[in-house]
Amino acid sequence: MDLPQGTLDLLILKAIALEPQHGWAISDRIQQISKDALKVQQGSLYPALHRLERRGWITATWDVSDNNRKAKYYTLTRAGRKQLEAQTGAWRALTAAVDLLLDTP
Repeated sequence: MDLPQGTLDLLILKAIALEPQHGWAISDRIQQISKDALKVQQGSLYPALHRLERRGWITATWDVSDNNRKAKYYTLTRAGRKQLEAQTGAWRALTAAVDLLLDTP
């Protein structure tokens, strides 16, 4: 399923809201929570992570993953939390409006 523009940023912010995650884990979490409906390709994920980092919404640090490999872990910043709240509110308002239109006979 193709994601509407800007949706990937929201999903990434939500995926790392509870704890720092490395790229593969972020992609895996999105896929698991969506029950395999959403699959984020690396070619989309890593440019989005770099974009969010440049905007100051996430930070990255190197650490060792569960499988003993060096990995970059992404953490939500204070600005990222505010952005997550704003984007979540906007998404809910948009989907509510679309639902109203789709439910109209």
